[in-house]
Amino acid sequence: MPDIVIHVVASALYAALALHFWHSRWRAGAPAPVGLQGWERAAILLPIALHGWLVYADVFAAPQLRFGFAQALSVMLWLALAICWLESLVYRVEALFPMALAVAALCAPLPAFFPGRVAPDGYPLEFKLHLVAGMLAYSLFAAAMLHAVLISMVERQLHSSPAQVARLASGLPPLLSLERLVFQLTGAAFVVLTLTFAAGIAFSESIFGRAMRFDHKTVFIVLSWIIFGWLLLGRWLYGWRGRTAFRWTLAGFLMLMLAYPGSRFVLEVILAR
Repeated sequence: MPDIVIHVVASALYAALALHFWHSRWRAGAPAPVGLQGWERAAILLPIALHGWLVYADVFAAPQLRFGFAQALSVMLWLALAICWLESLVYRVEALFPMALAVAALCAPLPAFFPGRVAPDGYPLEFKLHLVAGMLAYSLFAAAMLHAVLISMVERQLHSSPAQVARLASGLPPLLSLERLVFQLTGAAFVVLTLTFAAGIAFSESIFGRAMRFDHKTVFIVLSWIIFGWLLLGRWLYGWRGRTAFRWTLAGFLMLMLAYPGSRFVLEVILAR
């Protein structure tokens, strides 16, 4: 079966499940949430497993390493969705899945249409550590962003549709618990991003002879690192939450997206380089 067909199948499965969760959890008039059913949990795991196989085949098992914006987004959403699935074993976060599955449906087939650049052979261990750590950091930040958007949507509906919020809240942990999850994910991602810096510096030193290359990617990564560090400091010192925390989380995530996926999209698609 051609790879593009498998990518489209994985995307279609994600989209179908996103529609199911929207109808059963978010749609006005839907029955009260009853928790994630066993068949739903297994159904989500099916496209995650298929997507994981595609990630391995596209990035790691290919004769030459190809990694561009499409591969980065695909890996990021695969890992973020896997994190949310594991989280659902402990918390009732099924209201998160319509959004998470819909975004995964958009990102899963991208490598089939945008093959990315071929990385030179002979990259050292530092580069591989940098790549793995970077994708894990991106995925943890993406999972935190999905949770933050969910909290913002629920809080916004408190004024416009209290009945809808009451129904959704019965299928969610308390908002304070969700906020703690956001900061736990952000803290873990911040630690991994810091390790990614270290691996990136080692990689740059061994390949280019200097510790850091000040290009667009580096500038946006540094900005995101500063923003997320400031957010965690504000949470620790001042108890930041709600809209303040959401705005800083959004700003940091946007900087992160402009770093590798954004810069690679401009080079690969707009400038065709």
